[in-house]
Amino acid sequence: MLVALLWIIKYSYKQKETTEIYQSEETDNDAYVVEPADMPAQLIFADEVVPVQFYDVRERLDRELLVNKFWHSSTFQLIKRANRYFPIIERILKEEQVPEDFKYLAVAESGLQNVVSPSGAAGFWQFLRGAARDFDLQVNSEVDERYHLEKATRAAAKYLKWNYKKFGTWTMSAAAYNYGRTNTLRQIKRQHCSNYYDLLLPEETERYVFRLIALKLILSNPAEYGFTLNNNDLYAPIKTKTVTVTGKVKDLATFAKNHGISYRMLKEFNPWLRENYLRNPRNKTYKIKIPEKHFRHQYDHLSY
Repeated sequence: MLVALLWIIKYSYKQKETTEIYQSEETDNDAYVVEPADMPAQLIFADEVVPVQFYDVRERLDRELLVNKFWHSSTFQLIKRANRYFPIIERILKEEQVPEDFKYLAVAESGLQNVVSPSGAAGFWQFLRGAARDFDLQVNSEVDERYHLEKATRAAAKYLKWNYKKFGTWTMSAAAYNYGRTNTLRQIKRQHCSNYYDLLLPEETERYVFRLIALKLILSNPAEYGFTLNNNDLYAPIKTKTVTVTGKVKDLATFAKNHGISYRMLKEFNPWLRENYLRNPRNKTYKIKIPEKHFRHQYDHLSY
């Protein structure tokens, strides 16, 4: 009786083992494959060589590549938004003679969104109030140009050039953008070193430039890192016209309606307007964006 029972148990286990092997072979082709992120043997960021021949540089960059390669939902959204906003940012960086690679700084800072940090930094470029005013951005209860993409991009370019003049490299300019000029200068003096890759800095700043480099690698060649999109997946640029305002606007909802759009759309395209009115006591000139009449139907040609 005991022998028979042992035989039954052994036979049942063998059947289960055979079934599991069969199922594994059957589903192997559909398995989710996880592969390491590729890293070029030579790499340039902001016209400067990234010393990837050093083990610590490679490993720090590898960390950021892995984080962004496998953070799928976030990285997909970045690729989609970049198609809409990069042309605007690239044009201004070129005009200001700042390396085009700094468009990835806006990606790292805000994800190309008008967000507000816990410290109160705002907009695509995450300016604090004081720094914004230092670079000629108007910030008050009615108008906050930190949320004005073109003006904030130009201010960020000037900020980066200011840092570059002080520190001598674009890499250190980026680090100081994150850590602040005073803090960066303090660490340079303390460590007798002015090379970003050799400085010991707070973790956020130590990762900062590497995140910019990782974003450049992935967003400039998404398919290489496993992100497959076609043109219809990307957020298209939206054509707008401008309406010049030199006086006050009593009710922006009425203003929007008079120009054929909703109040929501007015704020969508002009997030720097912070109230539902514009008193404009100094009669400054503002250019308000109005999307073209049929902008909401730009995907009508697609078939699903």
